Order: sequence, then C-alpha cells, then structure tokens
Amino acid sequence: MIESPFSRRSLIRTGAGVAAGTFAASIMPSAIAAPVPAARQRPAKPLVIGHRGASALRPEHTLASYAKAIADGADFIEPDLVATKDGMLIARHENNIAETTDVADHAEFAARKTTKTIDGEQVTGWFTEDFTLAEIKTLRAKERLGPLRPESHGYDGRFQVVTFEEIADFAAAEAAARGRVIGVIPEIKHSTYFASIGLPLEQRFLDRVHASAYLQTAPLIVQSFEVSNLKWLRQRLDGLGKVQLMQLTVPGKMRPADLAAKGSGPSFDDLHTPAGLAEMATYADWISPYNLALIARDKDNRLAAKPSDLIANAHKAGLLVSTWTFRPENYFLPADLRSAGGDGSRNPEGSIAEIRRYLALGLDAFFTDDPAIGRKAVDERA
Repeated sequence: MIESPFSRRSLIRTGAGVAAGTFAASIMPSAIAAPVPAARQRPAKPLVIGHRGASALRPEHTLASYAKAIADGADFIEPDLVATKDGMLIARHENNIAETTDVADHAEFAARKTTKTIDGEQVTGWFTEDFTLAEIKTLRAKERLGPLRPESHGYDGRFQVVTFEEIADFAAAEAAARGRVIGVIPEIKHSTYFASIGLPLEQRFLDRVHASAYLQTAPLIVQSFEVSNLKWLRQRLDGLGKVQLMQLTVPGKMRPADLAAKGSGPSFDDLHTPAGLAEMATYADWISPYNLALIARDKDNRLAAKPSDLIANAHKAGLLVSTWTFRPENYFLPADLRSAGGDGSRNPEGSIAEIRRYLALGLDAFFTDDPAIGRKAVDERA
C-alpha cells in the first residue's frame, strides 16, 4: 500500500480507550517540568536528518539505510524504537511489521497474525511485542513503498532488523572511520500503548544510552508525538548534557495519544499556539511539525503563497524548529514542483526546491528520505 502524500501513516491516533500506562503527567501545569537549559543554540546550518536512514534508496531502518544516509552527508540518523516480547529495543517504523519485513513468508509465524488496537486504531498484522529478538532476527527487511522505490525494493531480503544498541555501535564506528560526529535522533513509538502492555520504552531507552559511550557524548535528540514521556525523560537526563527532546506534532484537533488516553489536555493545534509553544519550551528543546503546518497546500495541491507563523512563534518561545518529511518522488511533491514523469519518478530538483522554500522560513533542521538531496539543498543555497 502506498501512503498518502499528506500523511505519516499510523503515527497519530486519538488514543481512545488506551490505558494511560506509566506516564501520567499532564501537560499542564508547567511547574512540574524540570528546568530546560536556557541556551538552545541554533545550528550554523540547518541539520539534515536521514529519515529512517536513506529510506528513499534502501529499506528503512537497516544498517544499509543508515550507511547510505551517513555517506550522503546526513548530520543525524533516525531510528524509530519499538519493543520485542523480551523487552529489546529494535528499529521499526511501527510495531506492526507486516509491511516492512518478510514475516508473512514465514509459515512458522502465520498463527501470530492478529488484530490489535494501537492508540485507538485497529491494526491487523504481526507485532514486535509478540516476537523475541531471536525470532525477529530470522526475518529480513523489505521496502514498504516498493512501486515507488524500485532501487530500495531491489534490496528486499538482504538485511536484518537491528537493535538500538547495534545502531549506536554502528554510528560510533562510522563516526570514527569518517572523522566526524554523527548524531542520532531516535523516536519513541507508541509510548502509552507499550506501557499499557507492560513494556514501557523510556527506561529501556535510558539504559541503552547509559550503556553506550558514544550515545553519552554524541548529539542525541529524542522524539515523540506524545507529551508525558518527554516530560518524564526531561527529569532524568542528569549527566546526559548533549541530549535534547523534540516534540513531534501534526496540524489538527486530535490530542497526543497519551492525553487522548486520559481524555483531557490540549490538542496538537493548541500546542501550536503561542501559549502552547511557551508551555512546550518548559520540557522540550525542539518542535517538529508536519511540513503542511508550516506551508499549507491549496486545493490544487500547490504550495500556499503565505506560510504560517509557527516557526517565528516557536523561535520566540525559545524552541528550535524541525519539520518532516521531504521525499524525492513526484508522488509526494506539491503539484507546482513536480516533473513530467509519473508518480514514481525521482525528482531531485523538485525536492530541492521544496526544501529551500521551507529553509527560507528559518528552519533549524529537517527530515528527508534522501539525505544527499537534503545536503545539496543546504550546502548549495545561493
């Protein structure tokens, strides 16, 4: 299934009926939040973040994808983190691995296909929390958007699913070999859901950070669409001076999944207001909204002439600003930047033009599926 150009599938749920789990802190009041360092220095150049690695060119969240992203100039690589049955953190975009692995081809796991409610939405497939790490290691990764990404699709079946620990060691090895620092920007996925099934992710995450000499010294930004887990982490970052926290958002009236589970708290649109941004700055260092919250598209799918004031307001509140996600295929680009090819045609020029429209607003970082294009958009600006 090809996802809509206007969605990051399965990330934002309303959270109806999900237990609140470990992280019960409300977003209000700010007085409960631990102090945030006053100085959030804007980078000299906008940071290029390899979204799931170089996921336009290699199956996402594999060492091959991360290697390509680093080789192509990414400042940060992104692992999305979910848990296995035995509590290990692995890199998958979702805990449902039906579309990103060959699990459906394994007859021994056929009976584990099931339907679950994840953050208020029914999802059918195979789920990481039903597999041990040893079982996960028998699977191989595959390209989720095969028809749009034939190069990546050609690598189906070649690479393992990797743990967060393996990614940290790989980043350390690449940094040593290349003589440059490589940042890591993990996203903690479905925090409330995993807490509700007895597999809370945050302490596991901190344990892995403390076990890694590289992660304790390299730039590390922790992302979440939820709020309570970021507040929980903020109070536990002593000794991890380079760690920053990033609040992911989308435009809309839905609440973050943890707040929806409690039935109270601000919506994402509320978080985008000056008051919401000021509150966010008490626990997070970054906001990273979906790019349509910064520049909308009109009825003809063209970029709107007038951007929103979200970046300016976030900077005024003391937040750094990222956005997600720039993709090089025509299918994902606004109509006014598409090339003459079909939906699956790669269009680096159009992607560069799109990224630069956003950079002109004062972005501090951005996620891209093709870091080489992102690097060119940043480094070759007039």
